[in-house]
This record gives sequence, C-alpha cells and structure tokens, in this order.
Amino acid sequence: MELFRLTAHELHDKLRAGEITSVEITQSVLERINAVDSKIQAYVTVVEELALEQARIVDVHLRDGDPLPLLAGIPVSLKDLICTKGIPTTCSSRILQDFVPPYDATVAQKLNDQQIVMLGKLNMDEFAMGSSTENSAFMVTRNPWDLERIPGGSSGGAAAAIAADAAICALGSDTGGSIRQPAALCGIVGMKPTYGRVSRYGLVAFASSLDQIGPLTKDVTDCAWMLNAICGHDPMDSTSVNLPVPDFTQSLVQDIEDLRIGIPDEYFIEGMESDVERRVREAIAELEGLGAQVVRVSLPHSEYAVATYYIIAPAEASANLARYDGVRYGFRAEETTDLIDMYKKTRSKGFGSEVKRRIMLGTYALSSGFYDAYYLKAQKVRTLIKQDFDEAFEQVDVIVAPTSPTGAFKIGEKVDDPLQMYLSDILTIPANLAGLPGISIPCGLTLQNLPVGLQIVGKPFDEETVLRTAYTYEQNTDHHKQRPTLE
Repeated sequence: MELFRLTAHELHDKLRAGEITSVEITQSVLERINAVDSKIQAYVTVVEELALEQARIVDVHLRDGDPLPLLAGIPVSLKDLICTKGIPTTCSSRILQDFVPPYDATVAQKLNDQQIVMLGKLNMDEFAMGSSTENSAFMVTRNPWDLERIPGGSSGGAAAAIAADAAICALGSDTGGSIRQPAALCGIVGMKPTYGRVSRYGLVAFASSLDQIGPLTKDVTDCAWMLNAICGHDPMDSTSVNLPVPDFTQSLVQDIEDLRIGIPDEYFIEGMESDVERRVREAIAELEGLGAQVVRVSLPHSEYAVATYYIIAPAEASANLARYDGVRYGFRAEETTDLIDMYKKTRSKGFGSEVKRRIMLGTYALSSGFYDAYYLKAQKVRTLIKQDFDEAFEQVDVIVAPTSPTGAFKIGEKVDDPLQMYLSDILTIPANLAGLPGISIPCGLTLQNLPVGLQIVGKPFDEETVLRTAYTYEQNTDHHKQRPTLE
C-alpha cells in the first residue's frame, strides 16, 4: 500500500486501528518527495530528521493509548511565508534566504498542538507576488499534470506537492487567489477562509487587508479537518475576529436540497477557455440535479476588481516591504559607501523584478498628489464590489463560478506580459476584496488533460455552507480521485 496516496482522514483511521504507524506514513511521504521533487521542485526546505522524530513521538502516544487530536501523526507542509521556529522561512526571496524565525506563526503553533508531522517549507512566488510560481528566487515549480506547465501561484509549491502526493496536507496563503487558483490548476481542494477567521500572526505580510491563510488538501474532508485546526481568534492579530468557530466536520453532509446557488454572468468572461466553461457548466447542472436551485445574479463591479486589486495590494506591499532594508535582518549588500547606498543595493539585489515592480506601483499610488486619484478611489470601488456581493447574497446562499478562466499555461508563456499574468486571478480577486470565504474543488479535465476548478464563494463566516456544497458535489463525482502520473 502506498501510504503517501491516502488522505489525512484515511491515514487517521488506519493509525487508530493500529494498522500503520506515523513513522511508516512519514517515511512513505519522504520517499515520495525524494522520488518526485526533482521533477516538480515544490520544496524549498525538507526537515527529514524533525519529521521522523515527531512521528516517533506520536507512535509512542498511540502505543500508550493516549488521546490524540485528529491530525496527530499526519505529515503537513507549509508555504514558505509562514514563520516556523528554527526552520528557515525565505518567502522564496534572496532577501530572506538565510532567515530563521525565532518564533512560530499562530497557525504553525496550532498545527504543532495537533501533533502533526512537519515535512518542510514549500516554494512560492517571491513574497506571494505572482500567479505561476515562476517568480521564486530559487526555482520554478512545475505542474505534476504537465511538467512544462505552471502549477499556479503564489501557493504553487503547496498545490504541486499535494497533487503529486508529496504531502498529505498543506497550508498556503491567499491574497488575490493564491490558494484557489493553484488548487484549480493542480486538481486539488484549496480554501480561503473569511478574512479574520484565521490568525495572520507570523504570516509574512504582502497586503495586510487581503492576506488570509488556508488549507490545500486532497479532498473536502481533509480541508474541514485543517480548518478546525487553524481557525479561531488570536489576540496577537488585531484583524482576527472573535467569533465562535464551528466544528467544520459537521458540514460534511450531502444535503443541498433547496440551496440557492448564484451564477454570476460576469464570471463567464470573454477569453475563457471553452473546456473550462463546459466543465463548470456541467458541475452547475450536477448541483442542480442534486437539488440546488440555480439563480442568475449580477456582480456588476467585478470588471473593476483587477484594477482595484493592483492598486490596493501593491500599495500595502510598498508599506510592508519597507522593513527589508538590510539593517535589522535578512540580506545586506556588501561594499556600500553610505547608508542610502546600502539601502539601495540591498533592495536592488535582494528583491526580484516582480516584487520591485509592485513596490514601485504601490509607492506611486500612495505618493503625494496621486493618493486620492488612485488609492482612495480604489478603496471606494472595493466597497462597491463588496456591496455587489451583499446584494447577491440576499437572493442566494453561495455563488458558483470557475476558479480560473484557463487551465495551466506553459512555463514562460506570460512572464514578459505582466497584465496577462495579472488577469489569471480575475475570477478569484473579488472574494479577497470583499473578505469572503471561497473554495476551489476539482470538476473535471480539459481535452488537454489539465484540471479545471469549480469555485464556491460564501457569505462572511459561512464556511459551513461552502463546505457542504463542495462536499455534496465531491461525493457525487470522482474528479477529486483523479491524480497525475509522474512515474
């Protein structure tokens, strides 16, 4: 039995039954990483010794009959912008290449409390700025379905690792679609919770009003388990919302009778690949056949979402990335003449081209004379986008649409055309601007054998309905069981 191919909940059952040990699971996944990661390049850091030590500790508890959390003994990997004490956290950037955090992010601590097995840190677009994981300072991650194609971004390493069975579960971050878009392109499940549902303490910031941590998993059940582990109020994060957290596993029921699903006309855009639209339309028909009521809704300001996002996100990035100056921590340029020269050379050499592009865009938008014309106006449009969702949710329970307008594109295809790259997130950005929960689940393959993602967006803090809809669809199809062949 190839343990690395199983889900977390399947492995949990076998662990509890005494059929396998956590060490056996961990060795299986580590061997899988050794076998496939040279092809997909998902990992920046693998902590093999730590993983095996943590697995041995769990096995001792199991032998002693100690009560253990659901995720105990399950190998998990983290996107490399989530701080991990004693383990490098690079953001896939030269400027943080040697940074080892002295503390754990809240989500990392919560997973440690679950007694997970830490496998390592996953590649990403530098500082989460990108849609293809081509912007990493270290390597280009490849899509397990086609090694000549991108896995999506910026959580591309996480999505590729899960799709290739090189991790059982993973955590990523989603600023404009960075969990859902790679999940769609790699044929796995990826969820962005409501903004404020999960602590951002210890998440290296890109755009603070948009970033949210969430799980990437093999199926919806594992997604609910991971959400149970990481959600909850955190006094260390001022944007963390103090609301009760439900048991998300209670949402794993097949029941969408009379559920009202909204289909936004604006999400079936010009330029969408016909295979993607066909698969999504088939999924909508499947949901309708399972008892859901389909309602057409309008989100008229969606067309301004990309322009709005690429003012707000770079502006916040400009402020957040000002701290990387070579003085306090991280990379520092050598052979400099004075302080200003040191700042200039450190940031020029430490940041990649996309990060520098966004810093410049953001600094310009915030500069004197342009603040009102760009940043302030963008915030007003953001309010209009949120109001569109509010009005739509008066009619429906969830909104269903494609996650990405295309399947995975070829490596290098859009590198020299930033605007086309930015449009990759055109269908995911609105949920970030409105702070809404959204999930991407597999809904079939294109004629080129590339995965298509179905996006389900819910009301604020209503992850339960999103999960129930996703679970019902998943259990009545077999798309989530399809895996790429790497051998």
